[in-house]
Amino acid sequence: MQPGPRNSLIQCFIKRNRGMQTYYLYLNLSQASNDEGKFLLAARRCRRAAYTDYIISLKADDVSKGSSNYIGKLRSNFLGTKFTIYDAQPPNGGANVAKSRSTRTVGMRQVSPKVPSGNYPVAHVSYELNGMGSRGPRRMLCIMDSIPVSAIKPGGVAPTQTELVPGNLDSVPSLRFFRSKSALTDGFNSEMLVLKNKSPRWHEQLQCWCLNFNGRVTVASVKNFQLVASLENGQEEEKVILQFGKVGKDTFTMDYQYPISAFQAFAICLSSFDTKIACE
Repeated sequence: MQPGPRNSLIQCFIKRNRGMQTYYLYLNLSQASNDEGKFLLAARRCRRAAYTDYIISLKADDVSKGSSNYIGKLRSNFLGTKFTIYDAQPPNGGANVAKSRSTRTVGMRQVSPKVPSGNYPVAHVSYELNGMGSRGPRRMLCIMDSIPVSAIKPGGVAPTQTELVPGNLDSVPSLRFFRSKSALTDGFNSEMLVLKNKSPRWHEQLQCWCLNFNGRVTVASVKNFQLVASLENGQEEEKVILQFGKVGKDTFTMDYQYPISAFQAFAICLSSFDTKIACE
């Protein structure tokens, strides 16, 4: 999938089906509250003994790893605090392939049947205690393995997925589940784009930590977040690259822009749904 546009957020929303453990991503077609949207992606939560997988598909009624509509997955650790996003296709420039028991094709482009699709780690997400108590958002850090930090600079380019061909897998450092923030930042390539949750501001009248979602989020929730680029000097950019927030019991908005794609944005947002035993 292609990255979003520069300097403007693509407005989407996610519908959650608690009973079926499924999530559906739609593109907003209008500003109306009854907008049914255009379907983009679907995900299904699969809980295992030591981890949880969110299988992501191009079709709402065909969400399985063996399907031709499978495009990737999100995998969490046992606590739901560390996540890895896997793409079924390698990003341009290559990525490390994770072992897979099955082979599959990707419906969004033709792939040679002699070269199986795999699980390519393209991003890592971690959550920590926020230090503000239960009133503040969880601290969130995203390492975008496949996107260089230069992509957010003027004239910078974010890689797109390419066809899976032999010899296109030049190693890009990939991180296993990391034990701490220091282990995460020590292990990644400094040229990778790092996203962090935007620091909230204290609202004296409401007596709570607040973020400005410009009307796109209407329900207070620990799941709400805005991600911005983290700069080398510890500062953060003002421009929001991804924002996610609650607007109903099982409805959430998801707005994203360059340099991430709808798939990457959706996978990052899915991580917010998972239980954070160590951060709640």
